[in-house]
Amino acid sequence: MGHAVNDDALDVLFRKARSYRKWRPEPVTPQMLMAAYELMRWGPTTNNTCPARILFVMSPAAKARLKPHLNKGNVEQTMLAPATAIFAYDLRFYDQMPKLNPTNPAAKESWVQKSAAEIEEAAFRSGTLQAGYFMLAARAIGLDCGPMSGFSNAGVDAEFFAGTTQKSNFLCNLGYGSDEGLRPRAPRLDFDEACKIL
Repeated sequence: MGHAVNDDALDVLFRKARSYRKWRPEPVTPQMLMAAYELMRWGPTTNNTCPARILFVMSPAAKARLKPHLNKGNVEQTMLAPATAIFAYDLRFYDQMPKLNPTNPAAKESWVQKSAAEIEEAAFRSGTLQAGYFMLAARAIGLDCGPMSGFSNAGVDAEFFAGTTQKSNFLCNLGYGSDEGLRPRAPRLDFDEACKIL
């Protein structure tokens, strides 16, 4: 491909993007969530396993189910967000390998033979990558994000994923962020503080 995006796109995705805690009342539509997913799904994962699963909590009834599992400081922002994504990962991602890796008929069997720890590590790693891709995709189509980990994974798993092979990773509120009460941007590490070239 070899084509760099312009500075405006880099600002939207990275430099001027913020983690929002307050939201304007404009709705997030299912079509917007589908558009973000359509972009996200092309990001790379280990062996094209695509283990991420996303549950979008939008209705008042679904929000009421989520509320008891949130840390106190995350309740208001989540209840007021137009949508909350529960980013999860599927420990039986390998069931989809015939579709996801059709050129390798042995792909599913190869994963089935791995240990539970190896499966968990692969699902968590690639599922987390996919969640990151989704947030960038959401920003690219005009949404703001408020990712957070202040909740009970065990509670969310029991409430939303009981009887499945899916486990929650983290949450992300989605919508149109309000600058009201936005905190000053925190510093980041410089290249030489975080990186080495060998």
